[in-house]
Amino acid sequence: MAPLAVHIKHAGKVFDVELNPDLPPTAFKEAVYQVTGVPIDRMKVMVKGGVLKDDTDWKRVAPKAGQTFMVIGAAGELPQTTRKARNMNESEMAQVLAMPVGLKNLGNTCYMNATVQAMRAIPELRIALGTSSPLDYLPSFLHVLRQVVPQFAELDRSKAGMLSGYAQQDADECWTQITNALKEVPGIDGSGASVSGKKFVDQFMSGEMRRELKCDEDENEPPTVSTERVLKIECNISNTTNYMHTGIMDALNQKVEKNSPLLMREAIYSQTSRMSRLPSYLTVHIVRFAWRRDIGKKAKIMRKVKFMTEFDALDIVTPELAQKLTPASRRLKEIEKERSERRKVRKRTKVAQSAAPAPTATQSDMNVDEPQAAPSATAPGELEEEEGLVDPSLKEDLGCTIVTHKGAQADAGHYIGFVKKSVFHSGNSVNDSSPSFDEDDEDWYKFDDDKVSIFPKDKLGTIDGGGEDSSAYVLLYKSKTLA
Repeated sequence: MAPLAVHIKHAGKVFDVELNPDLPPTAFKEAVYQVTGVPIDRMKVMVKGGVLKDDTDWKRVAPKAGQTFMVIGAAGELPQTTRKARNMNESEMAQVLAMPVGLKNLGNTCYMNATVQAMRAIPELRIALGTSSPLDYLPSFLHVLRQVVPQFAELDRSKAGMLSGYAQQDADECWTQITNALKEVPGIDGSGASVSGKKFVDQFMSGEMRRELKCDEDENEPPTVSTERVLKIECNISNTTNYMHTGIMDALNQKVEKNSPLLMREAIYSQTSRMSRLPSYLTVHIVRFAWRRDIGKKAKIMRKVKFMTEFDALDIVTPELAQKLTPASRRLKEIEKERSERRKVRKRTKVAQSAAPAPTATQSDMNVDEPQAAPSATAPGELEEEEGLVDPSLKEDLGCTIVTHKGAQADAGHYIGFVKKSVFHSGNSVNDSSPSFDEDDEDWYKFDDDKVSIFPKDKLGTIDGGGEDSSAYVLLYKSKTLA
């Protein structure tokens, strides 16, 4: 059912709000709180037959567009975001409007919100979707997702009744299903136009994995080699895993048991997997949920696993590809080190300039040296050197988005998305109206459903895991640009 425009009457004032009969009454009460300031625990919304309760069936209430609801309760302070908006000047308001928007939780949909925000950080995907066939006829993304993948329409079995709500889902499974659906989106060329015969996922998100299987118990058996397209690599977590790199290598080097055609019995094989082609966007899945036979359900592995914001892919590629990557990788690291030093100088220069007193009239007439400008991000000829060193398909990877899981249970908890600010505000950003961006700003945006805030880079270590707080779960690494 479509949302209804209704009225709220409280303390002699009338407010306009939106009522969505497809959402539980708590969502409507939250909307009432946003405009009246009446806390939900002290709020009474009068409906036909009494007071609106959290488990009231909207079908019994039968709300209509334009209907007025009486609200009783002492109003407290308005929500912080509302108070801030009323007290902001034009400059502060412009900064807030420049921030990306969040997505409202429609009932255990944080897994989808975090996934969509992470994929939104791929500007090429935004361009490809804009040039493909229009999708205006679709009622809503969530509705279609639940139709195409019925798993995401499962109800929460822990609560009884018709209003139990939808169950929490796995963000990695949502990521996989959306990526599979994107396989039909056409690819794009350098100008952003659609390219016939090329698909977006194959062009930007798909890599090629080479797997070699060798028998450990019979040296005479020749190894078998196969290749396959992959959309992500996995990071396994064991009792000794402390770093994401270690978990990835454990997943790429495995022991498997299979039938040996020469030995005519089950034998142990060493399976070595390496990527023969790196995608422009590499997805890493940290496997935090595993099936436990003793309790008969999935459980979360809460071990702390440190991840890198910059991921050097040399160790996960084939020897042939590594040979091509090594010279460029070595020089790129040197260039990045030089850039880092210049970044530090720029920061010190900005601090010194902001702390320096404004020149007086007497000083302006004196023959004084002008303050030196901070060094630029790139040295003369540096970009040209990088262009000569790096083939577009052989660049190092740079982390740009993270999806985390918060909580101790695999089928519950809360998902949050993290995206680098530079994705939205610099170069080929996803925010066309973004203001000028400080190239030294390395902070991130935190997408907690519809609450968007700035997340300092220094706090990234707090989402490594190790407890019930947010733990990195799905990471998207973007190939390093030359700009």
